[in-house]
Amino acid sequence: MPTTPLREPRQDRSRATRQRLLDASVQCMAELGWSGTTVAVVAERAGVSRGAAQHHFPTREDLVTGLIEHMTEVRAAEIESVAAGLRSGPRRTEQVLTVLVGLYRGPVFRAALHVWTAAAVDETLRDKVRPLEAELGRTAHRMAVELLRVDEETPGARETVQATLDLARGLGLGELLRDDSARRARVLRQWAATLDTVLPPASGAT
Repeated sequence: MPTTPLREPRQDRSRATRQRLLDASVQCMAELGWSGTTVAVVAERAGVSRGAAQHHFPTREDLVTGLIEHMTEVRAAEIESVAAGLRSGPRRTEQVLTVLVGLYRGPVFRAALHVWTAAAVDETLRDKVRPLEAELGRTAHRMAVELLRVDEETPGARETVQATLDLARGLGLGELLRDDSARRARVLRQWAATLDTVLPPASGAT
């Protein structure tokens, strides 16, 4: 007797469709910018109907809200996977800095830049983006503290971690137009040495 293939539950199909749309929105925003990223374009890139896309994201603003939340999740997952492979030793801090700079490189960062630029001149969009961007910043800061094994109770430690993220962002911006890998490596090596001097480790860190 032939077996009937199991149907994918509707809820699972809906989640899969939403995920495809979010992944496509990152690609479109990174490649096409704000003006070129519409729900219709994203739907085509994701390989779903426009109606299905609008079911999840009725407007482009809804799509962007979902995009920023998605980027936070992607960044967290990327760092967690890389962090597992970090080794202890004299160059651990430099390894961590390389991971943090990775937050500000690639399609996710390019997509975020286009969103931030659009929000800078659109008050309605800015009101939606600001709290999500703040959460993105808190996520990055928390991860930096964990990876660097920093005791934030130490005066100045929090500000030093934030300066590290600002440095990482600047280095990422520097690579948008040209390969800056040689200079970046020198800067990270020097900053790692500085952090090892000024940031005491959290209790229990090795």
